[in-house]
Amino acid sequence: MADALIIDACRTPRGIGKAGKGALSSIHPQQLGAAVLRALADRTGINTADVDDIVWGTSSQRGPQSGDLGRMSALDAGYDVRASGVTLDRFCGSGITSVNMAANSIMAGSEDLVIAGGTEMMSMEGRRGEGPFMMDNGNLRLRARHPQSHQGVCADAIATMEGITRHDVDALGLESQKRAAAAIKGGHFDKSLVPVYREDGTLALDREEYPRPQTTMEGLAGLKPAFPAVADYALDDKGTTYRKLILEKHPDLDINFVHHAGNSSGVVDGSAAILLASPDYARKHGLKPRARVVAMANMGDSPTLMLNAPVPATRKVLAKAGLTLDDIDLFEINEAFAVVAEKYIRDLKLDRDKVNVNGGSIALGHPIGATGSILIGTVLDELERRDLKRGLVTMCAAGGMAPAIIIERI
Repeated sequence: MADALIIDACRTPRGIGKAGKGALSSIHPQQLGAAVLRALADRTGINTADVDDIVWGTSSQRGPQSGDLGRMSALDAGYDVRASGVTLDRFCGSGITSVNMAANSIMAGSEDLVIAGGTEMMSMEGRRGEGPFMMDNGNLRLRARHPQSHQGVCADAIATMEGITRHDVDALGLESQKRAAAAIKGGHFDKSLVPVYREDGTLALDREEYPRPQTTMEGLAGLKPAFPAVADYALDDKGTTYRKLILEKHPDLDINFVHHAGNSSGVVDGSAAILLASPDYARKHGLKPRARVVAMANMGDSPTLMLNAPVPATRKVLAKAGLTLDDIDLFEINEAFAVVAEKYIRDLKLDRDKVNVNGGSIALGHPIGATGSILIGTVLDELERRDLKRGLVTMCAAGGMAPAIIIERI
């Protein structure tokens, strides 16, 4: 089976995901995707007619983000029409899954040059449609079998069950800000970052817009928990609430609410793209690979708690690779909520200096369908900067899932 080689990775800065306020909010999602696809082609010099497929992650496929965003972004980027495209949705895990599927097609020998990535415009009005955020979309039979709550309420439920305190999650949120600020100052993201321009050619954004480097523990301590009111929001006229959905499976749980905007992932717009190739294609066309994909895995866990699959996904992908935790130099676990990263570190007994070394989504933001691809590029850049070998990337996804990937520098 052929190796899947990573040739290059790039991403946009992340803009604040509020309509009319974020620097990217006026950009069409197809144009944001086109920005990274165009940059990737320019940086590598590929003939876009050779691209076998473009596998794109987008969680909310409605409105301007509907209609196969991967294909439309490629056309907008000026790619040859022979470069096909498909768009997928594994919620927050979409950006890892797009890379895994691209790698799989190369390793299987069916394709030689594939681009993976994702786009999410969190500023897009109506991106979640009408009504409350429900994974079952009103399917009462599914709700009876697997009640699925709001992700923020799940985060607080897990923190309660794990004995993770408000101080713990605030400390992780502060560290994310500190590490992101140091990374930005040190230029750690510069290799992958590409500017975004408006249609008239003026610069829209060339830097991270979301981080708050002035954050302090005192400031975080003064923020009110974000999800008590959400937990008791009436979902129907029968008294169903997000809290009660969790209590159906965990009836004795008295949820302690510890998460707020300062220790949860930021709402942002962003896009990322990664070029993968087979060894034969890379050799014939003079493409210098930066890394290879070692192993990939998908894992499901409790959909009621939603956020707990990254740990078993990590164990599964390590087993597939025949590696141990000690063989991994850097980890990227998406900071959907501080409890996700905190539980991950504790359960796997990881050295904190190997996890999210440049900060995470608490400081930088989480453009849902793009984040996984961003993190893969981030860990690759950091492996090169530190002259290290292997990185592991994983993240929780709605429905109680987690994709994972291990890459190795070449």
